[in-house]
Amino acid sequence: MPTSTLAAPVAAPVVALPAHGLLLLLLQAGLLLLVALVLGRLAARAHLPAVAGELCAGVLLGPTVLGHLSPALFDRLLPASATQFHLLDAVGQFGVILLVGVTGMEVDLALVRRRRGSTLSIATAGLLLPLLLGIGLGSVLPASLIPHSTSRPVFALFLGVALCVSAMPVIAKTLADMNLTHRNVGQLVLAAAMVDDVVGWLLLSVVSAIAVGTNRAGSILWSIGSTVIVVTVVRVLGGPLVRRVMARFERRGDDAGTISASVVIMLLGAAAAQALHLEAMFGAFLAGLLIGVCAPGVLARLAPLRQVVLAVLAPLFFATAGLRIDLTLLRSPVVLGTALLVLAAAVLGKLGGVYLGSRGGRLGPWETLAVGAGLNSRGVIQIVIATAGLSLGVLTTATFTIVILVAITTSVMAAPLLRVAMQHIEHTAEEELRLSERLLPEPTDSAAGRTATSTADHSADSTADRSVSRGA
Repeated sequence: MPTSTLAAPVAAPVVALPAHGLLLLLLQAGLLLLVALVLGRLAARAHLPAVAGELCAGVLLGPTVLGHLSPALFDRLLPASATQFHLLDAVGQFGVILLVGVTGMEVDLALVRRRRGSTLSIATAGLLLPLLLGIGLGSVLPASLIPHSTSRPVFALFLGVALCVSAMPVIAKTLADMNLTHRNVGQLVLAAAMVDDVVGWLLLSVVSAIAVGTNRAGSILWSIGSTVIVVTVVRVLGGPLVRRVMARFERRGDDAGTISASVVIMLLGAAAAQALHLEAMFGAFLAGLLIGVCAPGVLARLAPLRQVVLAVLAPLFFATAGLRIDLTLLRSPVVLGTALLVLAAAVLGKLGGVYLGSRGGRLGPWETLAVGAGLNSRGVIQIVIATAGLSLGVLTTATFTIVILVAITTSVMAAPLLRVAMQHIEHTAEEELRLSERLLPEPTDSAAGRTATSTADHSADSTADRSVSRGA
């Protein structure tokens, strides 16, 4: 007996990325990375961290320079297509997540626990003082700089939040460029910056809720509760699981497996934080912390990953961030004068807050200056906050440009101040041990010649690193 069957509907295949779209993505990424590397080298010759030049790569190829010198070329290279820009932005986000994760691996939790009082004191004062200065300044700025649809109190609150944050990605890259991550000062900066970032994102959610005029108290409480839950779960369950996974690859001597597992852990940590409406970088940083407390050999095997992230992915991210910036609006005297005033409030607020917070933490004057210089970097986090303010209608194009200028200037300022301060801070044995854990393990085979060469290379690298970190 014949039976009739109905064919099940077949889903249409996903359309592949158009050839022209792929060509644009490759061209954009290649040019941004090329310009970022060139400017990074020039910045290093000028005794600045490479990240200062890398941030300027996007400014050079973006609307600030290329967009005004050659609009036609700018439109062909960076067409006004959200889909195309999101492709490039996704590549940059991948890089910044790994950068923050790699930075988390190098945080010495034992030091942070010993100096948790100093860390919390510095983070709190370094956040509150610029927050208050920003609110006060926002209350007296010219009305022409405030959108008509936004009340002055909301604008003042938003400006305070924008000035109080610190940029973990820029801080991490600056410390890495100057080889200061293993120093005690660098560890304090990273720990305090993480606290500032978490609180800053929570404050942003509060101000955003007020700006859009909706009652989002429940979502704000959820963000705070999610942060506590994530930290608790990571400490109780994540630690043993990550140690077990990494120990298996360590016993096998599997460098590739160790790198792959670490990247997976960072990406899943970032995804978990994003799913809970937290910042993805927060999850990546916590994942990096878990990896960092594994066996010392794990960090050594991850040295190639660190090199690729710092040399390729991070520069591409910073260059991409610069594409959002248009500094030509500073030609207006009112905008420029206001920008200088806001910049002064941001710098004095952060340095003054760190000074007040460090008084009870037994930090010397040079350590205080070094920590303040590191936390003064606003960088990409402030750019993200400014972009959110522009989209919410809290900032005008002029005030958006002012906040961006503060982000770039404070990021460039960090290295000279750090270099001066670190010249007066001696290395400790604990810092030397922390640095040695990052070196590649010596070969265990019978090739004595290669072992001797490796040892000599490591010794030379260590000596060079110590010289650079002293500001030589």
